[in-house]
Parts: sequence; C-alpha cells; structure tokens
Amino acid sequence: MAEHEVGFKSEIRPLFRDKDIQSMSAKFDLSSYQDVRASAERILGALENGSMPCDGPWPADRVALFREWVAAGCPP
Repeated sequence: MAEHEVGFKSEIRPLFRDKDIQSMSAKFDLSSYQDVRASAERILGALENGSMPCDGPWPADRVALFREWVAAGCPP
C-alpha cells in the first residue's frame, strides 16, 4: 500500500484560519502555496516554538503534519 502524501491544498492550507492569514499578511500569504513553500522552514520554526499562531500554539498533531509536509518537499 502506498504511503499517504500530505498536500498543501488538501491538508496544509486548511490549517490556517482567516485570522492567521490576515495577521501574517505583512510577512507572507498563508493562503498561497508559493509563499508558504518559500517560507516553510521559517513557518515550521515559529510553529515549533509556539510563536505562531499569535493567539496560542497549535496542537502537536498539527505541527507534526506541517513538519511532515516540509520533510516531503512541500508538495502542492
């Protein structure tokens, strides 16, 4: 059986709420695959240290999903 590949459109983009997208818009567009891919390591660091999102850290399973996506090469 093939392993499941985490994709931006199906699994990563839905993790970001409208208020996350608005609050980070000066740095990058969290609704844009290109922007999130280009800033993936930076975003992952902020998720891991709890500084993103601004109203509290993500649960560990969400951070792990984003980490898996980055490790897979940030597929669309």
